[in-house]
Amino acid sequence: MTPAELFAPFVEYGFMRRALAGCIALSAGSCPLGVLLVLRRMSLVGDAMSHAILPGAAIGFLVAGLSLLAMTIGGLVTGLAVAVFAGVVSRLTPLREDASFAAFYLISLGLGVLIVSLRGSSVDLLHVLFGTVLALNDPALILILTITTLTLVALAAVYRPLVMECLDPGFLRVIGRAGPVAHMTFVTLVVLNLVGGFHALGTLMVVGLMMLPAAAARFWAETVPGQMAVAVALGSASSVAGLLLSYHASVPASPAIILSAGALYLASVSCGRHGSIAASVIRLRHLER
Repeated sequence: MTPAELFAPFVEYGFMRRALAGCIALSAGSCPLGVLLVLRRMSLVGDAMSHAILPGAAIGFLVAGLSLLAMTIGGLVTGLAVAVFAGVVSRLTPLREDASFAAFYLISLGLGVLIVSLRGSSVDLLHVLFGTVLALNDPALILILTITTLTLVALAAVYRPLVMECLDPGFLRVIGRAGPVAHMTFVTLVVLNLVGGFHALGTLMVVGLMMLPAAAARFWAETVPGQMAVAVALGSASSVAGLLLSYHASVPASPAIILSAGALYLASVSCGRHGSIAASVIRLRHLER
């Protein structure tokens, strides 16, 4: 197969171009947030938050069907509510924040699946859980692009406090009050990107595009801006590879994208420049000499 034949679907079909544009926009907005989640040691919190939006999206579906606006508002409200409740529980009880998120995640997942099942069919449930990236319409694409734009602008505004909170939260609390503002801004951005992304990849898959490229970027760059740039590049490459795999092999698009991101992660773990298995072996051999 020639390169022209390989990439022909993006030239010939509008739905492939919309899917690619949506996934690249998601990568540009969510992958930098994934890098910050990795730095905060909150990688699994992203997974919990992706399921926290499910009950709100399900309620929006119950009220208005597959309405972009209703499901977006519902997902945003419940996602932020779970983030706030988990934070309150972790501060008022001995339970740690990650355990609080895990508890609310399980409750949200069960409640969301139940709500969708009450009215919808198995097809509707699959749409919510796994997304329909190849069926992205113009309103959904505009929503994703808007969220990505807001994310990049907000990250530029609170970048320094966010990075400082990742590295030394105690120092940030001592020198000013920017910490709580930066934290809530960050949580809101995570929820926004998960809400925007679930229309394309579904609540079960969207966190994969946020976290896998971010985790892989750690093996290619040492600075935070470098990791963010690499993560966006890897997320975009995963989107291209997954969509092409979906088209040529006739497999579901969302899992294909996430598996492509997973393959890049495994390759990064194996032979990345910094801290990978290959880099560690080379370093040990150099020290032995």
